[in-house]
Amino acid sequence: MRRALRLAVRGHGWTNPNPMVGAVLVRDGRIIGEGYHTAVGNPHAEREALADCRRRGENPAGATLYVNLEPCNHQGRTPPCTEAIIESRLARVIIAHQDPNPLVNGSGIRRLESAGIPVESGVLAKEAIALNEGYCRYICAGRPFVTLKAATTLDGRIATASGHSQWVSGPAALRFAHWLRHVNDAILVGVDTVIADDPQLTCRLPDFFPHRQPLRVILDSRLRIPPAAKVVSGKLPGQTLVAVTDRAPREKIDRLAKPGVIVDIFPADADGRVDIAAVLQALHRRQIAALLVEGGGHVHASFLQLRLADKLNLVLAPKLVGGRDAKSWIAGELAATMDQALRLKDFHTRRLGVDLLVESHLEEVGECLLV
Repeated sequence: MRRALRLAVRGHGWTNPNPMVGAVLVRDGRIIGEGYHTAVGNPHAEREALADCRRRGENPAGATLYVNLEPCNHQGRTPPCTEAIIESRLARVIIAHQDPNPLVNGSGIRRLESAGIPVESGVLAKEAIALNEGYCRYICAGRPFVTLKAATTLDGRIATASGHSQWVSGPAALRFAHWLRHVNDAILVGVDTVIADDPQLTCRLPDFFPHRQPLRVILDSRLRIPPAAKVVSGKLPGQTLVAVTDRAPREKIDRLAKPGVIVDIFPADADGRVDIAAVLQALHRRQIAALLVEGGGHVHASFLQLRLADKLNLVLAPKLVGGRDAKSWIAGELAATMDQALRLKDFHTRRLGVDLLVESHLEEVGECLLV
């Protein structure tokens, strides 16, 4: 199963909104075939493993299949994997956990067992759920898995009082930021970030550009975005979605919309800003399974206040800015007293060059799974 999990990770960033899945065929203690789900629309891991088995000149009949997620039992972009398993006359299937997708959710197990193939579940379930935490949230909550990302000084600043922010972190952290853009389906910022920095919000890793670009999402209730901003130029790879409210002037909406730029009207919250929960629901309908929120401070605060963030990636640079007016990565109150403070879970740190990456979760993911 550990080998299946290692294989599954190879699909990170390419399989969304599908899960990352690896599969290994074993007979007499020997691997006779293996594979993983390489990209959405491509064959699933089980079929890849069976194909690899036959390429090796092996017969899969009587083998045991290890796979980190319950095999599908429905026709989607690809045929059901249960039928391929049954046709190959496998002896046994061992899975990490049940698929929470209502289209599966135990039906794959039942189909295999009705065909006389025993299924064992729960092997390395915790590790497998952690691997596909984004998929689990997307399926169970009806919204994307949300990761907040910020690069700050040690005193929590993302820019000086004058607004200068390039660059807070070093080259290794910047490369990590672009990797995050690759593995997420969309990247979200507020209009103030666009006005201040005029970012491209693209993945510019040499290995991935221009093949995998996130949808750019801009929160802009009154449509203040400059018409010359890079993200609405129509010249970047991928698409930009500008989320506005009915306070945005219709003539500006009409002028801004062009190939590669979508302007959608959303409900306003109590403060007149774009309703973030409504945006997340709309992204889910677009099959956006993983969302990266890069700020700024007011946007980060909104997601945290609404408890709509799942994970935090905070890069701490060995710098100090100081100043009452220097910009913080959270520009909003989260708690009135320390006992009300938002608590982090699964706290991990690692070095990114001279910087320190703090990774943590804000809410447990996986409670919807049957393991």
